[in-house]
Amino acid sequence: MASKTEYVQYIADQLSGAGEITYRKMFGEYGMYLDGKIFALICEDQLFVKITEAGRKMRPEFPEAPPYEGAKNYLLVDDIDDKEAIVEFVIATCTELPAPKTKKQKGPGRNGI
Repeated sequence: MASKTEYVQYIADQLSGAGEITYRKMFGEYGMYLDGKIFALICEDQLFVKITEAGRKMRPEFPEAPPYEGAKNYLLVDDIDDKEAIVEFVIATCTELPAPKTKKQKGPGRNGI
């Protein structure tokens, strides 16, 4: 069952205080980005945030679970209604994640085109 767009938009609205929140459809589900940095997945209307030391310390009650079969574990965020707490958690998590890689400019082909 794919996530509902309304749920994804609700999560984006809840996290709007963290910075620029965007999302992209990926493999029938969604990737969540903060200021261009991917930090979470939404699968089957559940929010899975990448595990970092800061995030784990801040919310030790969040269980670890894979967002889909064969994936690494993420933190399953089961309390998304406390806007202030979830924003603080996401900001702390994202400070430990690497910056997004810059895309390389494509140069001319072999024929100089």
